[in-house]
Amino acid sequence: MQAFFHQSELDQPHPARARAIIKAHPEVRQLMVRNPYTALIALSLLIMQTAIAFGMGTLGFGYWWLSLLIAYCIGAFANHANYVIIHDATHNLIFRSKSWNKMVAIIADLPNLTPGAMGFRVYHLKHHSHQGDFEWDADLANHWEAHLVGNKWYRKALWLMFFPFFQLTRPPRIKAITMCDRWFLVNLACAAAYDVAVVYFCGWAGLFYLVLSFFFSIGLHPVGARWIQEHYTNDPEQETYSYYGPINLLCLNMGYHNEHHDLPSIPWNNLPKVRSLAPEFYDTLKYHSSWSRLLFQFIFDKRYSLYSRIERTKQRNDSSRALPRTIKDPINGVALTATANRF
Repeated sequence: MQAFFHQSELDQPHPARARAIIKAHPEVRQLMVRNPYTALIALSLLIMQTAIAFGMGTLGFGYWWLSLLIAYCIGAFANHANYVIIHDATHNLIFRSKSWNKMVAIIADLPNLTPGAMGFRVYHLKHHSHQGDFEWDADLANHWEAHLVGNKWYRKALWLMFFPFFQLTRPPRIKAITMCDRWFLVNLACAAAYDVAVVYFCGWAGLFYLVLSFFFSIGLHPVGARWIQEHYTNDPEQETYSYYGPINLLCLNMGYHNEHHDLPSIPWNNLPKVRSLAPEFYDTLKYHSSWSRLLFQFIFDKRYSLYSRIERTKQRNDSSRALPRTIKDPINGVALTATANRF
């Protein structure tokens, strides 16, 4: 197992590629709009998940196996779609008002049972502006976390299952961010009120269904591979990957991750149009076509660890970290060694 992240002295690839895309295809600006209908999806998912929880609460714990089945087949996709809505709200892609976007994010966060939307808003924007910078990007694992998990299959499986708890340990190392403000308190109060209401009206069996949906939506489930797909790599020449597969229909195109990082002001419904509009910029990039296959590959392939990421550094006097060869492509920021590759 490698002992450090892959090292790169180059700037992240996305700003340069975005400039090149806009220069070659200025019509891409027409895709930079807001989609207020996303708020209706958030409300619909909240109603659906709460209704299922009520139904499972009526049946009781004797039907735990049915809760497990429905959570895996339906709840996981619903909660994951809520994460996408929180993500778009973070980029203010639903309404013009930041406050309205925050309220939609809080609504979408309710079936997750935990107040994560406002914290995500703070550190995710740093991920975009400082991608791969360990001191600014909470998407990179802590060093103790990477050493603890290692490359053992069962440890990686447990890490995926409990990913939200590991994520909580990362923001404290990030510079110049404030996690607790009035919006975080609103998020916390709404989550607590919803949790109490679920227990009161749906019972503990209903809450159990939502807990299962939450853990499946981020862990040992095909949608859990999204966390790996986005930036984990065994090829230090490419650091961001997209997923082009059928689950995008249920996950609001979250797989279009290169497109999103290149042009983060484009909402989820227009991301496939970016690739169609500028194929010459994306057909040369490697991508994933199966989240299920990637999930098994990450868990059982010992070459994958939490260090399978690119860390962006300036020149260091640290001979213990070997830097990859110089990358010269001014548009992509990475020297792509193959075209139309799939994983």
